Order: sequence, then C-alpha cells, then structure tokens
Amino acid sequence: MRCPFCGNADTQVKDSRASEDGTAIRRRRACPDCAGRFTTFERVQLRELSVLKRSGRRTAFDRDKLAKSVQVALRKRPVEQERIERMVSGIVRQLESLGETEIKSEAIGQLVMEGLKNLDDVAYVRFASVYRNFREAKDFENLLGELNDEDKGQG
Repeated sequence: MRCPFCGNADTQVKDSRASEDGTAIRRRRACPDCAGRFTTFERVQLRELSVLKRSGRRTAFDRDKLAKSVQVALRKRPVEQERIERMVSGIVRQLESLGETEIKSEAIGQLVMEGLKNLDDVAYVRFASVYRNFREAKDFENLLGELNDEDKGQG
C-alpha cells in the first residue's frame, strides 16, 4: 500500500482487526520513510458493478460515493455511525446479490430511500428531495403525506 503522505510504495501493517460490522478488515499502517500513519480498509467484492445513469451513461459503482450521499442526508442527525455503515453495507450486499453487473441508478436510489426511511425521517426527506428532484413545496407535502399514511398503517 502506497503511503498517502510521501508516496513510498513499501508501508508496514502495524495492526489488523475486523471492522465493527465484520464486513471489512481495518489495518493501521506506518511508513518507514516519513513515519506517517494511516488506516486502510479491505472489503470483499463479489463482482464488479457498474451503474447505468438516467442519462444512459455508465460508471463504475463506487461504495464511497454511496456512503457519502447517505452521510450528506444524515448530516447533523442523531444516528450512530455503526448503523449508517451497516445500512450502506446492506445496500452493497443487496446490489451484489442481484446477480446483475449493471444496475440502474434508480434501483440504488430506491434502496437508499428504504434504508433512510428506517433510520431517520428527516434524512429520508432530504435524500428524496434531491433524488426525486423536488421543485416546489407541494412535492414536500406529498412526500410527508406518504410518510404519515405509512405511519398510520403501522400504528
């Protein structure tokens, strides 16, 4: 693993352990040249996934991009990092288990919305407003109406 500080290609693993959710190996590394320390994560990847965008463009699936969009929706919300990581890992596992190598961005968005709905209603509305491209207050009212209808159905 290349050192992110000085570029040295020969870094040393100082400690390895499973991540909290058990889906990755967390490694603490040190660079013998600059003494920089950093952490890497190693994850199992069942297959290479690509995303088919609405525009028709194809891009490589990026777990970090998915995690970042979830983090943005959950910004300043009282949700533990472990629950967020579990949700993201669950979405990735679902995508990999579909058996498809190409996944529509809409399918990913739906899985994120389902996950956020179970974690935090505010984050769900934030994500939905971007994902569904809300343009006016009425769009928010409709989504909140859907949330209220679902809450009544569960209660």
